[in-house]
Amino acid sequence: MTSPARLDRWEHRAEWPLAAIALVFLAAYSLEVLAAPSGRTALAIGLVTRVCWAVFVIDYLARIWLADDRWRWFWRHLMDLLIVVLPVLRPLRLVRLVILVTVLQKAVGNAIRGRVVVYAVAGAVLLVYVASLAVLQAERVDPHASITSFGQALWWSITTITTVGYGDEYPVTTTGRVIAGLLMIGGIGLLGTITATIASWIVQRVAEEDTASQAATVAHIAELRDEIRALRAQLQVHDEVRT
Repeated sequence: MTSPARLDRWEHRAEWPLAAIALVFLAAYSLEVLAAPSGRTALAIGLVTRVCWAVFVIDYLARIWLADDRWRWFWRHLMDLLIVVLPVLRPLRLVRLVILVTVLQKAVGNAIRGRVVVYAVAGAVLLVYVASLAVLQAERVDPHASITSFGQALWWSITTITTVGYGDEYPVTTTGRVIAGLLMIGGIGLLGTITATIASWIVQRVAEEDTASQAATVAHIAELRDEIRALRAQLQVHDEVRT
């Protein structure tokens, strides 16, 4: 069996387990930030997140090992590397699960556009939630922070990803600003994808209507020609009768 075939087989088998692990990590990370546990609970949550991280590391190493051209695979999968290196990005694995569930059994043309929309919308929602958790965890320990609750963090994430940026809430720590930069870049890309997909759909609909209109016009012209031929035939018969 060739390396690409083994890689495809590995990714196919690991897709759902990795999505489930990402869900577990997201739940554990949410508890860690929102509940701020202590004692044994904090140790248990820390153990869960470390186990999830270890699984993602194993998956990444396995896929790069099974790749036919490892350097090419590495450069084409930098996001996977970030998911392994940066803990707050690991739940993005769930976006692939959303695609599998929602776009299943659709027509090929609709599936391509639907897959893009679902990926963008699900990615935006997940990115806002994870960024809210991450910026809250980074900011609330600073005495000068303006983001000290999850509600404030969520509001900041929404205004940032939509490029509104009211400025009433903003990160003051270095980690928080790094998260803000990643959220801005991700938001521009995701919103641009949604806009481009909608524009593509509108262009396709207009083209379909133009095609239908042209077909109807051709049909009307053909009917008029038939009527003209019929009238000519009637006139010829009438002239022959008179003569």
